[in-house]
Amino acid sequence: MQSLEAELEQARTLDVDALADAIESIGFECTRCGACCTGEAEDDHTATVFPDEVRELQASTERDWRDVARPMPYGLADGEDGPEGETFEWALQTDGCGDCAFYEEDDDGVGACVAHDDRPLICRTYPFSVALAGTSQPMGEVVDSVALGAQQEAGETGDEEGVVRAHECEGLGRDIPRADAEDLAAALKERAVRELEEAIGVRDTYEPTPVESGEVVVHDSEGAKQADGTPIED
Repeated sequence: MQSLEAELEQARTLDVDALADAIESIGFECTRCGACCTGEAEDDHTATVFPDEVRELQASTERDWRDVARPMPYGLADGEDGPEGETFEWALQTDGCGDCAFYEEDDDGVGACVAHDDRPLICRTYPFSVALAGTSQPMGEVVDSVALGAQQEAGETGDEEGVVRAHECEGLGRDIPRADAEDLAAALKERAVRELEEAIGVRDTYEPTPVESGEVVVHDSEGAKQADGTPIED
């Protein structure tokens, strides 16, 4: 298994044109169905967001940290006073229905993001991801994949690194203009790089932090924080 640094170098050398070719061969057009912004069954919507993206959303929407992001629930325990423990990412905040807090539907049931221009990279690149160790996989099962430089049938590429994966989305298979594919590809490369930089930052800054009952500590690339984004002082 390669080191995170080696994976980061690979991400930085990803060819945007090759990524765009893969996206174009799969095809995609957003239908505004809202599936990628809403929860499923008993599972809340979960989308990774970087600390600086939280602050950007705070600035553009004039919301508090807690209204923008929540501790990533994976790894937390159910304590008497709610979730507790240490986690290593932030997720976009959800509403009482488990949907993204920034998702709204009009009277006709058409969904929209109220922070669309400032939405995080995980949202800008859905339903695609790049198979690199240290990068995250968005919601939805992988339903198609293309090896960079050569299209292959879904499933044949497996988890081979450097593969563009498409996750469940009703907009897949639709024609996508080349310019849109290139914009999506550039964002996909940026996301892969940022995720690996974040993973390296978390690894390098992490120090076990005592957690009291009912308390959650989030470790990100900037250090340990309370659930409201306040840094925990040494």
